[in-house]
Amino acid sequence: MSKTNVPPRIANLLINALRSGVVPRVGLEHVTVGRAQEIAAILHDINMIEAGGASFRFIVGKYGSGKSFLMQTIRNYAAARGFVVCDADLSPERRLVGNKGSSQNQGLATYRELMQHLSTKAKPDGGALPLILEKWISGIMTEVRLAAGAAVGSGNGEAVANADVQFDAEVERQIFAVMGELEGMVNGFAFAQAVSMYYRAYRDGDESKKTAVLKWFRGEYNGVRDARAELGINLCVGDDNWYDFLKIFAVFLVKAGYKGLLVIIDELVNLYKLPNAITRAANYEKILTLFNDTLQGKARHIGFLMGGTPQCMEDKYRGIFSYEALRSRLAEGHFAGADVKDLTAPIIRLQMLTQEEMYVLVEKLRDIHGILYSYTPRLTHEDLLYFLTVEYNRVGAASHITPREIIRDFIELANILHQNPQLSVPEVLGNNSFELAKGGLENEDIDAAFEEFEI
Repeated sequence: MSKTNVPPRIANLLINALRSGVVPRVGLEHVTVGRAQEIAAILHDINMIEAGGASFRFIVGKYGSGKSFLMQTIRNYAAARGFVVCDADLSPERRLVGNKGSSQNQGLATYRELMQHLSTKAKPDGGALPLILEKWISGIMTEVRLAAGAAVGSGNGEAVANADVQFDAEVERQIFAVMGELEGMVNGFAFAQAVSMYYRAYRDGDESKKTAVLKWFRGEYNGVRDARAELGINLCVGDDNWYDFLKIFAVFLVKAGYKGLLVIIDELVNLYKLPNAITRAANYEKILTLFNDTLQGKARHIGFLMGGTPQCMEDKYRGIFSYEALRSRLAEGHFAGADVKDLTAPIIRLQMLTQEEMYVLVEKLRDIHGILYSYTPRLTHEDLLYFLTVEYNRVGAASHITPREIIRDFIELANILHQNPQLSVPEVLGNNSFELAKGGLENEDIDAAFEEFEI
């Protein structure tokens, strides 16, 4: 049927997601083509994050060019490498900074979205925070048991009691040693308090306390008063400090056995759309803070990928380049151009996939479609070339057509041919002949002076 080894469940997810113009979270490796240089540049960043550094990249391309696809591909790769990853799309309700004096907390809403989508290789769909904490605690407990040289619970009653006391004391000592390293960071003391509290609740089987601590980590308390009342912690995550907590999380995750934290934020265009210039500037200033921290070495084991369109980046009145401190840092030098790109620069600009890469992609989609509907694809090499020729012959295709449009059209073609086996590709697509539209007047008299004039 097909050489592509894709489970039917994944094939269904891929076809339905791509047909709708959204990026699937799983199975991307089956449809990834091209972008080799861009991926290699970002993977180098990931290696630096693992080594204790930090990174910050903008992925810039027009709608449908593959920004989100590339970032999700990197997300899956990083999780497979042992990183913790989180992602969020900005929206009118989710920004980097909320309105001053407002109770909406749009920056905190973005942090909450990131925490909700916190993922690992073992839990790729989000909500991995309890798993991370309990895996770390149980790992320490296992190390302590092994170091003791005997399983806790052997011997007479008094020996067992003494062993339990020593065991708990050693586990707490190791946990507090890690917490001591975090306390030196901004807001690290409160973070260490919360982790210690979670350990005690885990040890005592106190589910309500564990839930309260997780609520604090996820920024779900509405104010310090609520956090103090339930946990005795005089601090909570808010609009002004959520980035500090991400930095603490990155260091803690390394202590817990992971390689680092990758943060993906898409749809920067929603900042560009903000009507208030002061609010836009505040959000761009937050980007500047993140950018400076990562590149100056103030953050460790953390990386940021942010996706946006060329307009939301380069518009000098409303875009990110309207904030002079960012424009001066992000603007390209004098030597890069359309044909020569510097992929170590903070901005990675996505170009259109080549026609050869698009052919490989539609070939993959053809095989996945066959797996999904359990049939042998009858689209031949010539049919695929015919389809791509029609797509690229559209008026304006050279500068405006995107992979999203081609993918959507191809899946529609595959659906029609599967449901109507009597039809051929030329019958569905037409004869691929294009003719300039004729004027509304025919057989009119034309002055001799204008006979050779054409529009």
